[in-house]
Amino acid sequence: MSNKMWGGRFSERPDEIMEEINVSIDVDRHLFAQDIAASKAHAAMLANQGIITASDAKNIGKGLDTILSEIGKGDFTFKRALEDIHMNVESRLSELIGPAAGRLHTARSRNDQVAIDFRLYVRDVLDETDAALAAFQAALVNRALEHAATVMPGFTHLQTAQPVTFGHHLLAYVEMAARDRGRFQDARKRLNESPLGAAALAGTSFPIDRHATAKALGFDRPMANSLDAVSDRDFVLETLSAASICAVHMSRLAEEIVIWTSPLVGMIRLSDKFTTGSSIMPQKRNPDAAELVRAKTGRVIGALNGLLIVMKGLPLAYQKDMQEDKQGAMEGFAALSLAIRAMTGMVRDLEPDEAKMKAAAGEGYSTATDLADWLVRTLKMPFRDAHHVTGRIVAKAAEGGVALHELPLKDMQAIEPKITKDVFGVLSVESSVKSRTSFGGTAPKNVMSQAKAWVKRLEKERKLG
Repeated sequence: MSNKMWGGRFSERPDEIMEEINVSIDVDRHLFAQDIAASKAHAAMLANQGIITASDAKNIGKGLDTILSEIGKGDFTFKRALEDIHMNVESRLSELIGPAAGRLHTARSRNDQVAIDFRLYVRDVLDETDAALAAFQAALVNRALEHAATVMPGFTHLQTAQPVTFGHHLLAYVEMAARDRGRFQDARKRLNESPLGAAALAGTSFPIDRHATAKALGFDRPMANSLDAVSDRDFVLETLSAASICAVHMSRLAEEIVIWTSPLVGMIRLSDKFTTGSSIMPQKRNPDAAELVRAKTGRVIGALNGLLIVMKGLPLAYQKDMQEDKQGAMEGFAALSLAIRAMTGMVRDLEPDEAKMKAAAGEGYSTATDLADWLVRTLKMPFRDAHHVTGRIVAKAAEGGVALHELPLKDMQAIEPKITKDVFGVLSVESSVKSRTSFGGTAPKNVMSQAKAWVKRLEKERKLG
């Protein structure tokens, strides 16, 4: 008895283990909407080109719509024996409309079919990710507007460095997300070429119109080389690369939230919506959502590494190895989507303890640079000399266990006689942040201006769609 799927060439069924390793329907069933959309476009093109009759194309289209509805309602039975989404759809189509279903596969192969399906899927992921990141940016910008003048410590080496504003800190992630969106948008541009019609690897002898199917499916153009069209997955790799960078950005903010919510720091609080308790310690409030965002980053990066390893040694054209291109990528995209939405929720939810932030901003002699700048600006001292003098003054304050603004003027003058009482005007954390007026600096008026500019930009993007 011949194999039902492969026809006359094979006379025996595959071994049970062969069926198990070969089957992909558990993964590529998620491509059902894309598979049906591509098949409808292909059938319409075949009819327009006179390759199949208009009647057959109409019946194929109706049958495919029925299958789409069945899957959407959960009434469709996916059969592992049919291996993948393509054969499952075609088999059901045959049950619905009879022999005409067999004409749908004219002038195409499962090689270009899976390539078009996955491109459509990743394109949808890119659009959804862009929208999610825009919402994340909007949440950050709204909180930055609230806290444009809220002082907090800025860190280098996780040590108190200089005072900044909380709004300024949040806007840093807005900028990161903007670059993430740019990378995703660039990936979309390169992705947006259609492989449909490349067939198995060499094209087809049928007079198909690849430009028509490309246009019908929203692609800019058909891919120019049939070998390339069916055998490369750089569109997935590029998207996963951008996703990995984006996930790292999410993880960095998540890590900061974990640190900030610790009772040892206590600069922000998350509500019950984004924290969990302990099964044994009733006092605990754990920032589990943030911790899980950190962990999801590993899934995204792992998906990129996995696909790079799959692709690295493959000759042209399609190889069965490429069946492994989807599961990891889909899981990685899902992990990033969840991470972005979780971070957006936490940004909206978090409440800073402004008093603790301000107190922490003044610790560690964080306004020492302001003192050095005052020496340069007022006493015309070379910065390297000012740096040395300031270091000695900081050491004096540390010796006395007082803050810089609490050190007596006479003690400063013992180190640099030209210092006047005016120096105290730059030593508070409020004065420090207000002075950082250079473009991109943390001055509250800068932060407010940048946040308002982002509000306008995001609103413009939203209206343009």
